[in-house]
Amino acid sequence: MTKTLAETAQVAAPARQAGDDAIHRLLEWARGHRNVVTYGATGLVVAAALVGWNLFASRRSEAAAGEELQQARAAFEQHNLPLAASEFARIRENYSGTRAAEEATLLLGQARLLQGQPQQAIDVLTGFAGSAGDAYRAQAYGLLGAAYENVARPADAGAAYQRAADAADLPSFEAQFLSDAGRAWVAAGDTAKAVAAYQRIVRDLSETGAVNEATVRLGELTKGAVTLPEPAAKKP
Repeated sequence: MTKTLAETAQVAAPARQAGDDAIHRLLEWARGHRNVVTYGATGLVVAAALVGWNLFASRRSEAAAGEELQQARAAFEQHNLPLAASEFARIRENYSGTRAAEEATLLLGQARLLQGQPQQAIDVLTGFAGSAGDAYRAQAYGLLGAAYENVARPADAGAAYQRAADAADLPSFEAQFLSDAGRAWVAAGDTAKAVAAYQRIVRDLSETGAVNEATVRLGELTKGAVTLPEPAAKKP
């Protein structure tokens, strides 16, 4: 049977009364604890202000770092490597946590390599590569591999190139890093890892320019003892 408006009102009245009582108790508590309420409200305002300020400061920092990075990159492109390296190092230190600082770190490693300072490049890139963002990780490991090769540490170079290939977002980059890894593994005397790197190119990256060299290197390393994997079928 459908309830009348009066009956509905009678049912709803206790709920409204309970709600009014709760609000009344809350107001009474607030009146008796004004300091707590004031401190709580102040804390919320301060927290909101800090969040807003941090966001504002972060944006300003990123913008300033970006402008200084452009100037440092100009010195790099003009082959003024000492100045560029100094500026990259400063940006890396002063704007840690920004995207510009990540790029500056990568370019600093490259500048050290071009200056013939592979150990300094290793010092810069070793800690950076593992924590770098997706946009820079593969390049960082690739540069680290080159630096290790320059100081005659081929096994470390092979491992760095392998990680660069794993982090690469383009097939052409992945294949190039795998080819570099294969070369480093051969120099380190680890034929099994070299074969695995070249096989990965032939099997998974057959449409890249590195496949021909990988096929030749596999033939040289295995002398026909290992069957080459079939290249992936081309998409129609």
